[in-house]
This record gives sequence, structure tokens and C-alpha cells, in this order.
Amino acid sequence: MRNTPDRDLSAAVWIKSSYSGGGNNCLEVATGHPTLVPVRDSKTPQGPRLSFRPQAWSAFVAGLKL
Repeated sequence: MRNTPDRDLSAAVWIKSSYSGGGNNCLEVATGHPTLVPVRDSKTPQGPRLSFRPQAWSAFVAGLKL
């Protein structure tokens, strides 16, 4: 995990889980980045963003499904 202030995510397409119900109490991930998974809090879209290696993000998501 690392903070991504040096990454230009201004044109990123952010998506929420379909389970969010359209609210702002969830995480959003940006698509189109093959080497990282940018993540942000939907309540503060201009706030800090974190990025994860795809393998780490996949492991995290798989752990949530247990």
C-alpha cells in the first residue's frame, strides 16, 4: 500500500460496488491501471488516495468474501 500523490488520477474513472446502493459510504476504485489499484473514500473524493498492487487488492477482496 502507498499513498499516490505523485500519480495523476485526474482523468481516472472511479467505480463503486453495486452493493453500495448509490450512497457515499464506500470505497471507490479506479479502472484502467494495470500495475496498481487506486482506492479512495467516496465521502471525500478529493481526499487522499491509496494504491495497491493488483495481487494485494485481489487477496484483500477475496478475504472479505470469507
